[in-house]
Amino acid sequence: MKVLVIGNGGREHALAWKIAASPRVDRVFVAPGNAGTALEAENVDIAPTDIGKLVKFANENKIGLTVVGPEVPLVAGIVDEFQKAKLRVFGPSRLAAELEGSKVFCKNMLRHADVPTADYKVFRQAERAEMFLREREDVPVVVKADGLAAGKGVIVCANRAEALDAVQRIAQLREFGDAGNQIVIEERLDGHEASVLAITDGRTILTLPACQDHKRAFDDDAGPNTGGMGAYCPTPLITNDLQGWIEGHVLIPTVHAMKRARRMFRGVLYAGLMITNQGPKVLEYNTRFGDPECQPLLMRLKSDLVEILEAVVDGTLDQIAPPVWDTRPSVCVVMASEGYPGKYARGKPIRGLDEAAKVPDVKVFHAGTATLNGQVVTDGGRVLGVTALGNTIAAAKLQAYTAVKCIRWDGAWCRKDISDKALKDTLAT
Repeated sequence: MKVLVIGNGGREHALAWKIAASPRVDRVFVAPGNAGTALEAENVDIAPTDIGKLVKFANENKIGLTVVGPEVPLVAGIVDEFQKAKLRVFGPSRLAAELEGSKVFCKNMLRHADVPTADYKVFRQAERAEMFLREREDVPVVVKADGLAAGKGVIVCANRAEALDAVQRIAQLREFGDAGNQIVIEERLDGHEASVLAITDGRTILTLPACQDHKRAFDDDAGPNTGGMGAYCPTPLITNDLQGWIEGHVLIPTVHAMKRARRMFRGVLYAGLMITNQGPKVLEYNTRFGDPECQPLLMRLKSDLVEILEAVVDGTLDQIAPPVWDTRPSVCVVMASEGYPGKYARGKPIRGLDEAAKVPDVKVFHAGTATLNGQVVTDGGRVLGVTALGNTIAAAKLQAYTAVKCIRWDGAWCRKDISDKALKDTLAT
């Protein structure tokens, strides 16, 4: 079978790598891919948003399964177009992907499904949002742009002044473009964040081991939000009992509510959670594999990923054996370009990739890379996801950072504390 992976980030490199290992698969294509996916598969120069060209390519090349990585084409309805063309595709429909595409829709759906989440208000006009903030008690809030903003449209505010500035950035300065047509202001939750991803065919839910992402740019969770500076799996924050509670009170009610709304959800349902003193609450939903959570998850998966993906497409998820996981934890450290998540330069030659690849139990997933004159160069803000396995989280962290030290380019940087929360959470229990 031929498989097409759509996207060009670290998540797509991990997907292409795992899919290529399946005995079911003969050839893997990645559109458009990066310098790393070119090592696992065949890159195709088609943008993820060029849906017509992607459908044509899949038809002409007799693609047996297409796997959509990023959120933008999902929200644009790529799955619907592939299905119209009688092509097998993994991912949610346009209506189902609105769970990620609109934070307003997501919050309303959570309320309708009685899923625990932060209290919130929705505003279409900046003036009304500002009036609301001035009239209420000066307490911490979170201000969100409604639409997609590459993980950066969420502004955590310590006080009224910061919240008013966030409204200005979203609604007046249009820092996130049309994503700011509506604003969500919600109470700021205290606790620890965790990511629980589940694969579902709309009837059966397969919950994956919980991860913990690191959204803030700098050590100790300082600095602006990013697309994710690293992740590890599993997190001791989510015990087996708590995972069962999340399935029963978060995932299942959401899948049922989406079905009742005639938005049957098939694909990856990713719950971003805050574990508070009152229990888990949903911060947001994503409708695809997380990036970088996908990398440590797939690093641990020992089963055939393609069997799972096909079962979702065919509606037979209840008929396959539960996936087998490596008992060792994994840690992914994102190496980024100088200036990220703001402006950054491209085209910096990357050195040391071969040396890093020799570190035991390490896989370097490419995110923002390209090949120029035979040299791998930077081509994005988040450049590499250095991922390692270890007998303990501390051992996995050591392997990951050992590989990180092998890699150099002008302006390269990373957080130094990825997975340290795991040790703190273990000590606290």
